[in-house]
This record gives sequence, structure tokens and C-alpha cells, in this order.
Amino acid sequence: MLYEPVDDKFKDECGVFGIFLNDPENDTDAARITFYGLYALQHRGQESAGIAASDGHRIQLQKGVGLVSEVINPDHIRNLTGHIAIGHVRYSTTGQSGLVNSQPLVFHYLNGMVALAHNGNLTNTVEMRKRLATYGSVFQTTTDTEIVANLLARYSQDKMEDALAKCMIDMKGAFALVIMTEEALVGVRDPMGIRPLCLGNLNGNYVLASESAALDTIGAELIRDVKPGEIVVINRDGIQSIQVINSPRNAHCVFEYIYFARPDSTIDGMNIYKSRREMGKQLARECSDIEADLVISVPDSGTASALGFAEEAGLPFEEGLMKNRYVGRTFIQPTQKMRELGVRLKLNAIAQIVTGKRIIMVDDSIVRGTTSKKIIKMLRDAGALEVHMAVASPPTRFPCYYGIDTSRREELIANTMEIDKIGEFIGADSLTYLSMEGMFSALKNSRDHFCAACFSGEYPIKIES
Repeated sequence: MLYEPVDDKFKDECGVFGIFLNDPENDTDAARITFYGLYALQHRGQESAGIAASDGHRIQLQKGVGLVSEVINPDHIRNLTGHIAIGHVRYSTTGQSGLVNSQPLVFHYLNGMVALAHNGNLTNTVEMRKRLATYGSVFQTTTDTEIVANLLARYSQDKMEDALAKCMIDMKGAFALVIMTEEALVGVRDPMGIRPLCLGNLNGNYVLASESAALDTIGAELIRDVKPGEIVVINRDGIQSIQVINSPRNAHCVFEYIYFARPDSTIDGMNIYKSRREMGKQLARECSDIEADLVISVPDSGTASALGFAEEAGLPFEEGLMKNRYVGRTFIQPTQKMRELGVRLKLNAIAQIVTGKRIIMVDDSIVRGTTSKKIIKMLRDAGALEVHMAVASPPTRFPCYYGIDTSRREELIANTMEIDKIGEFIGADSLTYLSMEGMFSALKNSRDHFCAACFSGEYPIKIES
């Protein structure tokens, strides 16, 4: 039976986490802390989850399809003994979903055992698979993460950091890697820093995570972001930093600031909530001619921008839409009646707030436009006089190849319609997108600081044909 996801959004990539405890007697604390770290990163992937732990002699693994709480239970934590652990939550980008492609991947090679968790996407996957297969590599999954494992095995005559340095030269694309041997924890970030990775301190123990919110959850302090092109090696001797590649520019994923990351995270020195609020303020400046009574958001990802919009426009902010936060991963049968019900399972208009009002509805982005259309109809059915839609990002016209599951280009509504036609399609009285210039102004950085290829089509790394 076919199922259709309710959300009309880009899908989060993956989340990675790792911890090295100096005290080997804390034989289950590493896995337990990793469990909570993954809980904090659950928004980045809901298809599968896993934790691997090392006691200094061997690596044990527990992973499965589902949410963190569905895959890892207290018995698993008790069995995942060791003072080092890494974890992963996944949404499939390269490779199909399912247990075989869930992470961490654990494998044996010349120097022992290695566990590997990856966020991102390699752009030279086909080339690397052919090359490695020529050398005799065998692949058991369809994920590009296994390419990293095979490269590590190929360079196994070198020390881990030297082998990884060679891997970084071979790999093209976006990657944040958390790697664990029996005795060490390693973090790697791609040369342009497209995918995020940060370093924290928990009572003298080092932690790696996709977002700083995961550090906050376990009570750790953010030290800094792992630098683009850097390898960080953590073992009993402390921490070692190796700058392998110095790229002439950064290309941090701008969609982390628009939608993916948690609002309470700080990535590459920029707080997500403040960034979204500033984008909302700039959006209000760009559509100051709209007359309205109040501002609402499409919760939760549009809320920070809506608050900024309301503040700048001098309009009241109200919760005109209420989100059901207990729906979880919702998939519905593909009948028209069920599709219409699907949005109402997650959102409901508050008639007492919107009846008789001219509304500006702020959302972070529009992908296909189908959900926006249903929400606007819902608001009108609840009594709204006018619904003006304001989007706190530019029109999304191009797919992402760097670790985000986006639609094919022909499915992106901004690629097939002009803005006024999109407004007509979704049933809005007006539609305004944040301009590219306004977005970068709100983020207080130049274009060269970000990857914004989904808006501009200018890809910082060559895409394999």
C-alpha cells in the first residue's frame, strides 16, 4: 500500500553524536548519554537510530528502524558497555531507508574495529563505488557512508588520522563524520563546512554533536564548532586537531538557519532563533504595504520569523494555528478525503482568533505548495477575511545534493510557477518571499559564507552527472 507523508517540507538530513569518557569505570554512561543526545537530535531524522559503544577492546552495536525511543531500550543501554559511544539518527538521502542502511556502521579492518556515523551526502558516489569495486571492495548497503568505510579500510596501513586525511581528499560533497575505534573518538567536517558539527565539554569529557542543543540537553558546554576541513581526534592523551584542507570559502547550509536546526542551537557562531527572528523582521520590511490585523505562524518552524515580523510591522502576534505535537511520524492513505484530514491531524485553526481578521501567515518555506493551500483553506473555513502568506526564505527552485532530501526540480512549485501564480494556487490574497539580499542581510554574512544552491542553483561543489 502506498502512503503519503503529511508534511510538505524538505526532510531533515541526519544527526550524529559522540562522547569519550575519561573514566573507563562508567561502563554504561557513554551509551546512556548518547541516547539523550540522540533524543535532542531526533528532529534531524526519524527513520532509524543506532548507538555503538566501545569498552577499549570491542565495539557493540544496537540499531533499528524507528525513533530513538523505539529502537533503544534500557536493556540495550545496559549491554552497550564502554566509555566511548557514538550515535546516529537517520533520514535517508543516498540509499534506501531500512535496517541495512541504518547507522552507525560497524566493520572490522586491519587495525581492529571501527564504527562510523555520517551526516551529509557525497557527490562523487558513483565514481568512488566504481573505483573501490575495481580494487576489490564489496558493498552491503546502498548508502554512501559505506564508501567512507571502504576508503578507511583501503588506507588502513596508515594511522587513523592519516587515513582520514586521504579519505577527505578522495571524498567530494558534504559530510560530518563521527567515528569510533576501540580506543578513540574522531570528528571530521567537510572542507566547506556544509554540514554542521560541534565540540563540547561535559565535566572534562569531550562530546561531538550535530547541534549545540544536544550539548545543552546532556549538560555539556559548547567549546566551538569543528572547523571546515578539520579532523578532531579524542583519546586518553586528550584532544588533537588536524587541519587537513583549507578551503578558500565556507558554504554553511543556509537551510539549517531557515528550518532544519533547533531554534535553541548555535551553529558556526550564529544562534538559530535569533537568525530566524531577524529574517522575519527583514521580511516585514519587504512587504510593508500589506494591511492586516494580526500575524500568525505555521508552527513550529515559522514561529520565530513570525514573531520578528510582528515586532517589525507593529502588529499583534497570535497563535492562530494549533499544532498537535503528539502525532509523530504521520502517514496517511492516499485518498483525497484522507489527504485533507492529514493536515488537520497536525494543525487546527483557532476560529476565535482568526474569525473576521485579515491575517499575515508566516512560514519558513514552500516546497510543493500543497500543505500551504490546505492551511489557507482551513483558515478561511474558520472565518478569516484575508490570508496573506509571507515566506521567510527565497523561492526554492533547485534540489539539494548535499544531504537533504528535496523534491525533484520539476516538483518544486517555485521552479514551475511565477510567484503570483503560486499565490493563486495556494489561495492566498498575496504571497511574499524574502529576497536573497534580505536573507543574507538578516544573517549578517555574505553569500560566500553559505550554500544557498536550493535558491540560486549555484552549487559550491561540482555535482556528479
